[in-house]
Amino acid sequence: MPSTTAITDSLRRFLPASWRDTPPRVAVLRLNGAIGAVSPIRPGLSIGSLAASLERAFTMKRISAVALIVNSPGGSAAQSHLIYRRIRALAAEKKLPVFAFVEDAAASGGYMIACAADEIIADPASLVGSIGVVSAGFGFDKLIERIGVERRVHTQGEAKAMLDPFRPEDPADVERLKAIQADIQNLFTTLVTERRPKLGAGQNLFTGAVWSGRQALALGLVDAVGDLRTTMRARFGDKVELKLVAEAKGSLVARLLRRAGPGSTAGGVPDAWIAAVEERAAWARFGL
Repeated sequence: MPSTTAITDSLRRFLPASWRDTPPRVAVLRLNGAIGAVSPIRPGLSIGSLAASLERAFTMKRISAVALIVNSPGGSAAQSHLIYRRIRALAAEKKLPVFAFVEDAAASGGYMIACAADEIIADPASLVGSIGVVSAGFGFDKLIERIGVERRVHTQGEAKAMLDPFRPEDPADVERLKAIQADIQNLFTTLVTERRPKLGAGQNLFTGAVWSGRQALALGLVDAVGDLRTTMRARFGDKVELKLVAEAKGSLVARLLRRAGPGSTAGGVPDAWIAAVEERAAWARFGL
C-alpha cells in the first residue's frame, strides 16, 4: 500500500502552482550503540544492519539533506569503516549534504562514522574523539596452572594460536598485534586528516583521548555545537520537515533466527546479559 507521503506527493501536482510550495525535508537516521556483532540477538551497528536504513534515508523523496544522529562509544574498526564508506558513496551518488549530530559520544569508530558527514555538530557536553585502536583481553594461564588444568593446542601455522588467553603471553604475538594496530591507526588518522582539514595545528589529536563538544570545536574535530532541530531550522528554515528513518528490523524469520542463534538459551537471555555487560563496559570507558 502506498505511504501517506507518496499519496500526498502524487496529488500535489494537480494543485495550483501557488499551492504547491513544499517545505524542505531532511532525512534523519539514528546510529545508536556499539559497533560490530555484539550478540546474535543484540546486533550492534554494522553495514549489514544499517544498509537498508541508509538506502532509505538517501532515497527519500524531496529531501535536501541527510542528518545522522551519532551516539556510539565505538567498536569494530572494520564495520566503522564500511559504514563510513557506504555513507560517503551514497552522499556522492545522490549529491546530498550530510550532517552528523553527536549526542552522548562519537568516540573511536563512532567518530570515524561521524567523519562521513560534511559537517559535524556536537552537544557542548558530548564526548568526541578517542582516535586510536585498542585490543583488550584476559590471561588465564596462571589460573589453569593453579587448578591443575593442562592446555593442549595443536596448530598448522605458528601464529594460529596468537594471543591464546590460556597460554603465557608471547612477546612475538604482542609485536605482531601492535603492527596490526599501527596499520589500522594509520588508516584512521589518514581518514580524519582528509575529512577534517581544519584540525588544530600543532595538536596531537591521535592519542586516543576524548574531548567535550566545546573543546572539540576549538580543536577542529567538530564544526559547531548545537542540536538537530535548531541547526536544521537555521539552515533550511523554520518549516523544515525532519523525517525520521525507521530502523530496519528485518523479516520475522530473520528475527527468530537471531533469537535462536548459537549460544543462546531461554530466548537468548544469557547472550543478552553478556551483550549488555560488554556494551556497558564500552560506554563506561567514557564515564557514561
